[in-house]
Amino acid sequence: MSLPHAILTALLEKPSSGLELTRRFDRSIGYFWSATHQQIYRELGRLEGEGLIRALPAEQPARGQKKSYEVLPAGRAELARWTAASQDPKPQRDVLLLRLRAAAVVGTEGIEADLRRHLTLHQKQLAEYREIEERDFGAGKDSVQDRLQYLVLRAGIDLETFWIHWLTQALEDFGTLPAQEGPPGSA
Repeated sequence: MSLPHAILTALLEKPSSGLELTRRFDRSIGYFWSATHQQIYRELGRLEGEGLIRALPAEQPARGQKKSYEVLPAGRAELARWTAASQDPKPQRDVLLLRLRAAAVVGTEGIEADLRRHLTLHQKQLAEYREIEERDFGAGKDSVQDRLQYLVLRAGIDLETFWIHWLTQALEDFGTLPAQEGPPGSA
């Protein structure tokens, strides 16, 4: 149920067309809640059908013109209801961790290289978050909106920092593993 709420949030921040919304997802919301362009367009239609958003009147009638959307009072009320509700944390699901567990029973081929690749990806993501932090959250950014948005960015920074630390340690530990002659139990 979170994608519609992510869209309502983005539209309350700034009324947008579907294309503008997908670009904004790619640049901001998508860092912590990803969606394909098709999912976003499908959800826009559903939200409009439920009376939570509406297409803004076109400035000039034109065939194939992009629609811009805004949130209606019912959409704002739904987002406020959802924001105020409690939600339990979701169980951790990570393919890399599952692959490490599987490597314990079938062998470690390819795992070390992928750990290094993941480390590089997390280092790049952290650098991107740090650039956003420096660019968008300097002195004077103390409004409630700024502070809450910074908390979201801070979560991203902290998660990337965690993964970099964990992957660095995992690679150190991986380097001390004895060589395997074949998958465990294959003798």
